[in-house]
Amino acid sequence: MALKFDAASYSFRKTCPYVAKDLLRWFPGHMNKGLKQIQRKLKSVDCVMEVHDARIPFSGRNPIFTSTITGAKPHILVLNKKDLAIKSLVPRIKDQLMAEEGVKHVVFTNSKDQLCRGLKILKPLMIDLIKDSNRYNRSEEQDYNVLIIGVPNVGKSSLINMLRSKNTHQKHALQVGAVAGVTKSMHTKIRINSNPHIFMFDTPGILEPSVTNVEMGLKLALCASLQDHLVGEEIIADYLLYWLNAHENFKYVEYMGLEEPTDDINRVLIAGSTKFNRIRRVRDYDGRMRDVPDLIETARTMIRGFRTGELGKTLLDIHLLKETSKESLRSHSETN
Repeated sequence: MALKFDAASYSFRKTCPYVAKDLLRWFPGHMNKGLKQIQRKLKSVDCVMEVHDARIPFSGRNPIFTSTITGAKPHILVLNKKDLAIKSLVPRIKDQLMAEEGVKHVVFTNSKDQLCRGLKILKPLMIDLIKDSNRYNRSEEQDYNVLIIGVPNVGKSSLINMLRSKNTHQKHALQVGAVAGVTKSMHTKIRINSNPHIFMFDTPGILEPSVTNVEMGLKLALCASLQDHLVGEEIIADYLLYWLNAHENFKYVEYMGLEEPTDDINRVLIAGSTKFNRIRRVRDYDGRMRDVPDLIETARTMIRGFRTGELGKTLLDIHLLKETSKESLRSHSETN
């Protein structure tokens, strides 16, 4: 059972940790190439499926998609990794996406769960949207082509694999991984259904070329849409600590082997290195060897705890959700 602490007894940071924007930029050559491939492929697809992380439904979506891709074809926004998000907030997230961005079709999924209800409704939704649309140059074609887009590491390839497995009973066709940037080029079309024939195109994750908001960049990093070592594991862990304290989620205290909450990331990592035995040997100036805490490896352990849900289900965009409060978040966290 999680320990209880009175947040009013502690003085936590009120602002996001400072991070140089250069650390949050990651737009390698394959992203620019991938974006051009997507734009060229648009004429030969019937539907665009945009996949994003359910923990950041309002942050980090690439605005280039909205301005050049999703408006031209039937559009489905898939918020994946719903098993790590707060289920009771789903209706309000959908309502806000519709009201503020005009997104009509939002589906929450867990691409690792074959029994996921969201996965079950995707195929009929795609078929209905395509049938009701003007397919222009593809009106005579019997097969349906669906383009999958999104930022890195939100589960695009996993989603295709699962749909293929569910609907065709064939093995997975795409490589997946926990590191951003596994898919580096557009794949040839992959059949995920036989009657009617539905094909999907997997694409590389594409980020906004420049980060305009530091906290948005840190959220993407925390959700693994940026490669950890490029941002810095200790920086990501410090943002996680700031966010957890700001939202009165103190599950990290027990998880990292602390006695009480703290705003000092070094204190957290030193305690965690002892609990998890994350120690490394270094040589002093006099040639002697000694053991010191491995702070980077401990930071990875803390980040992993967030990403696997061990630190609780979260909505990193809770402050962007209308008509909410810390009290409602606390009650949602305690019931999920």
